[in-house]
Amino acid sequence: MTEDSPAPAAPNQTIAKFGYPETLLADYDHWVVLLRPKQVTLGALVLACKDPATAFPHIDHAAFVELRTVTTNIEETLGKAFDFDKINYLMLMMVDPHVHFHVIPRYSAAKSFGGTSFIDSGWPATPDLTSDNVVTDETLSSIAAYLRECWPSR
Repeated sequence: MTEDSPAPAAPNQTIAKFGYPETLLADYDHWVVLLRPKQVTLGALVLACKDPATAFPHIDHAAFVELRTVTTNIEETLGKAFDFDKINYLMLMMVDPHVHFHVIPRYSAAKSFGGTSFIDSGWPATPDLTSDNVVTDETLSSIAAYLRECWPSR
């Protein structure tokens, strides 16, 4: 995010739904990266566009360009933090209307963080979005803090 870029007056409805600002991990000119409150797998995120667009082709051209940097940072961070095996970006937008992706790191074996075991119940097929790993608010806060520490400086 550049120093002179304006922050949005308020997050769009989709960004707010996923717990912004408490879940915010990284803020860019056109995107925010949020920790997904429901941890389908360890380190599951939401990558949400700040634009009011409700269709992917309608986001600002600069948002498309910036997406490369954001996804690179996401994959570097999750790789460093949790050593995922694969990563899935799911653009569902059936319930939450604004452009966003569910970023699901994938693991072939259970992962542990803060005394909690995380299972990727969909491995090796598609992510099972109905099977969340139950975590406490404290564990979610710890995951968020750890990912912020791992995030590359910009």
